[in-house]
Amino acid sequence: MSSPSDDKSPPAPARPKRGWLHTTVIAVLVLGGLAFVAGFAGFVSQLRGTEIAPAHKADGIVVLTGGSSRISDATELLVAGYGKRLLISGVHPSIGARDISRLLPEGRSYFRCCVDLDRSAVNTRSNAEQARLWAHERGFKSLIVVTSNYHMPRALVELSHAMPDIELIPFAVVGDQWREEPWWSSGSTLRLVLSEYVKYLAAKLRVHLADLGIDLGFDAPETPVDLNPPRRPATAQAN
Repeated sequence: MSSPSDDKSPPAPARPKRGWLHTTVIAVLVLGGLAFVAGFAGFVSQLRGTEIAPAHKADGIVVLTGGSSRISDATELLVAGYGKRLLISGVHPSIGARDISRLLPEGRSYFRCCVDLDRSAVNTRSNAEQARLWAHERGFKSLIVVTSNYHMPRALVELSHAMPDIELIPFAVVGDQWREEPWWSSGSTLRLVLSEYVKYLAAKLRVHLADLGIDLGFDAPETPVDLNPPRRPATAQAN
């Protein structure tokens, strides 16, 4: 006669619980989302809503093409004596100095003596490389950087990485649409700022990896973006 304990079957092996994995994934996603939002808030806080004159003069001025008023603002800085020479980086190969000078009569005489055109840059990274070559060739130790306010953070990341030995003084160009309404109230402006933030993060990551000796080796051209309707023929092929 068997005892009651003999009738009990051995306990089944415990199955691994997967609840912790689900919780971990959710926690990672939440923390990642919070980090993205916090980083975006910090990025937006860098974007100026008004144009502020450079703190002081520099050896040269470099403007990264792509916005309708970047070149005119950079030319005004040159005429005002903020720099000895101006580099327009990212000019479309079909555009010549005369084409640009005709659109900017106030600085036409300066195009004959003090303006250089770079037609090889196709994105912000190559803008930075061409600006570095130009500055070193001229022996410049300081540059005023002219580009749109939404593009300035990424431009400074690339430029400072390309030439850490040169002082960079930002001059952020503010588009008319940016002045007229809050950036978050316009769908197109909001998409532009979000897109630029993602590109900014990618640039920061690439530069950090490059400092560690890791080159991603991917450098795609960029499509020009402008917040305003075109006021003059396009001169840009980058940014």
